[in-house]
Amino acid sequence: MAKEWQELSRLIHDDEVIIERIRLTKNNIAIEGAFELPPLARLAAEDQIFAAAFLRCHGSIKQMEELFGVSYPSIKNRLNRISGQLDFIKIESVQDKSGILSQLERGEITPEQALNLLEGKTTKPEQ
Repeated sequence: MAKEWQELSRLIHDDEVIIERIRLTKNNIAIEGAFELPPLARLAAEDQIFAAAFLRCHGSIKQMEELFGVSYPSIKNRLNRISGQLDFIKIESVQDKSGILSQLERGEITPEQALNLLEGKTTKPEQ
């Protein structure tokens, strides 16, 4: 299965791909529609392997240097390039939303204020 996925990644390269049918093999159910590939699946096969290796190394750049036989700057540059392609989540926004929910839990803001902040309608109330 991995070989087929690598071949598919090579064929589509930078083309946009829409999945039109998904089959759940366990239940033998097919779902049709227009589904985008997940961000990691849109990476080139080599970048998918690199990202998987990084996860296997628990984020150790030193281990990545040994595994790929390249320098620290090479690993960092490739990670930066790959992460630039995975702009599917803004870490700052997740942290901001978590902070808003924490404020709500502590009673520092009202539920209405929290909803407005989460929707970006207003700024944080003055303390």
